Amino acid sequence: MELVIKKRSKRRWRMTVLFTVMATVLAVAAYTFLVLKHDPALVNLGERLWPASVEHPLGTDHLGRDELTRLLLGARLTVGYGLLSLFAAVIIGVPFGVVAGFKGGLIDRIFMRIADAFLAFPDTIVAIVLSGLLGPGIENLLLAIVLVKWVNYARLVRSTVITERRKDYVTAATINGLSPFGIMRKHIFPHIIGNVLVLASLDLGKIILLISSLSYIGLGAQPPAPEWGAMLNDARPYFQSNMMLMIYPGLAIVFVVLLSNILGDYLRDAFDVKKEVES
Repeated sequence: MELVIKKRSKRRWRMTVLFTVMATVLAVAAYTFLVLKHDPALVNLGERLWPASVEHPLGTDHLGRDELTRLLLGARLTVGYGLLSLFAAVIIGVPFGVVAGFKGGLIDRIFMRIADAFLAFPDTIVAIVLSGLLGPGIENLLLAIVLVKWVNYARLVRSTVITERRKDYVTAATINGLSPFGIMRKHIFPHIIGNVLVLASLDLGKIILLISSLSYIGLGAQPPAPEWGAMLNDARPYFQSNMMLMIYPGLAIVFVVLLSNILGDYLRDAFDVKKEVES
């Protein structure tokens, strides 16, 4: 028993640290622009490719722009747009999954055919094709990501609803006269929340990679926007002379993606009821 308590305490402590770090990243992305003193778009060719200094802690890029300023504001674009597209995918996918799973019949069959069409190809390929068709730009990229990702949440919610709907306690609630909305709210929705949170935390890293990679090839954020993927593309010709211009945004992407994946793993363990029982 004491060992179980220690394991749970250690896991809670790690979760607290992870959430604190993630909250710090989000705070930096949201409020850093209020305290930065350099203009991220101001070109100063007289200061191009300067090394790190007191005035420019991470140096300057090929156009003399402060690298630290652009890196911190890049968090606002990359992470902020990632969260925005993730939220939109959840808002669209969850209601579709609930209706398809709870109603069944023709609605469910139509949904499954739509889902199969989206899932026939990898997410990245579909996002690239949609971004190419819609045209370059961060707005079109976000729309493409939402069109790709909402299906995953709809399918997850649908399978959860179907599984829980067949259980005895839902049948008993129906016999006792509880309305379908009441059954969803009291008995099924709590199961949906955990699954959606786990998938969303894991998906955040994938979405950030999509935004960065498509911006890198010119289908996402356009210059002079300080987006991490676009910054990687801008610094590519100067890798041999000043490799840090690529390393800084690359490390930022790796850090946030790893953080979201680790957080997703811990959330998955936290919502794993069977594992809790076995512990």
